[in-house]
Parts: sequence; C-alpha cells; structure tokens
Amino acid sequence: MKNATIWISTITILLLLSGCLYPESELEKNQTPNEDQLQMVQSAVEQYKESTGGLVPIQTKPSDTPIFQKYLIDFTALKENNIITEIPGNAFENGGVYQYTLITPDEDPQVKLIDLQITEALRNVNVQLNIYREKHLYPPFGKEIEEKIFTVDYGELGLDEPPTIRSPYSNNNLPIVMDVNGELFIDYRIDLNQALSEFEHDFEEGDDIRYLLAENTPFVPAYSFPYTIRDGEPVFSPDL
Repeated sequence: MKNATIWISTITILLLLSGCLYPESELEKNQTPNEDQLQMVQSAVEQYKESTGGLVPIQTKPSDTPIFQKYLIDFTALKENNIITEIPGNAFENGGVYQYTLITPDEDPQVKLIDLQITEALRNVNVQLNIYREKHLYPPFGKEIEEKIFTVDYGELGLDEPPTIRSPYSNNNLPIVMDVNGELFIDYRIDLNQALSEFEHDFEEGDDIRYLLAENTPFVPAYSFPYTIRDGEPVFSPDL
C-alpha cells in the first residue's frame, strides 16, 4: 500500500509540474488518445525488437509490479537507438496524461495506454484514506463484496458519497473497492460485463478476462484485481 501510494503521489506531482509548461491548446491535445501516435509507438517497438534480437524497450520495474503497470515503454531507449525523434505529445514524459505500456511483451507486444487521470482520482481518495489510517488501526471497511474484497465506508473518510472513478472505456462511474490490507482498486465489472457482450472471445472460468478490455481498446484496466468469468458474468478472482 505504501509503495503504491508513493508512486501515485509522485506521478501526480510530475503531472502538475509538466502541465505548467504547456499552453491550454497543447494541454487539451495532450489529454486525448491518438490512434496515429499509438501506431507510431507500436511500429517503433516492433523495430526495436527486431534490431535487438527480441528485446522490447521497457523500463525496469520490481517483479511484483501489477501486470498492467509493469511494462512501461522506455522512450529514452527508442530515441537513443534513433527509432523515434519525438515522444508523443500525449505521453506523460512529454506533458500528456497517458503512460504508454505494453501487454503480452514476450509473445506479441501491443502498445496500450494508462490513463493518468485515473491515477489522480485514485490518489485523491488515498489522501483521505491515509488521514484515516493515521488515527485508526483498521481501514474503513464497508460491505464485503466477495471474500477479502470490500466497499469503502465513505462516511468514515468524510466523503458525501461512495468514491468512484470515470471509466476510460465507457465514461461510467466505476466504484472503488478495497482489499484486506486497505489498498484501493478500481472495480471494472461494469465495463467487463459490457465487453463480454460486445467483443468475441473464448474466455473460460479461470482465465483473466481483463485482457478483453486491454486487447480491444487503447487502454489497460490499471489498478484492478484480476477477474474471471462465471455463469457469463465477470467476477473477482484475486488469486489469478
């Protein structure tokens, strides 16, 4: 929990600092996903992989980093190898609000985005949670949704309503949930349920169905528990 909180806070500070360097028109441009920029980075990753004998340009992360935040693209490596000359304008490294990341890097590396506006929204709730934890032994557990997964008792945090985050997929308000250690996660079941109906798939119980979102959209479901499918519905599966 502590490491995750520090990472979210650091990203937020850097976003605020980088935002001061760009005029309003540039900031607006840098806050939208761009298919051309995604494809440019995808091509660069493939070129890098070919030229290095199978390596991919990723930053070094601890082995226990959550899967969708683990393989962030190293733009410095791409520039040093003369594969790109400019970092995409909407990338965090260039003042934008997206981190470029890879899924399935060993098999078929695909370039995707982490929406850092989600990071900021989650950080805001974490601030209230940390204030609470300084005064109380246990996190503010609400209702147990499934074993070891809880809603957040928003009243204990001084909030007027249950905390939610705007989905990068559907603009739905997604609930924030909590594990037994008091770490916060985003509940993507609304979007996963829609994706199960919208996209063709062969997922079975025991599979991590988050890849249904990651493979069919520009975004990865960051800060999420694993989910599987049971009786046609998405369910939490933290042990995957």
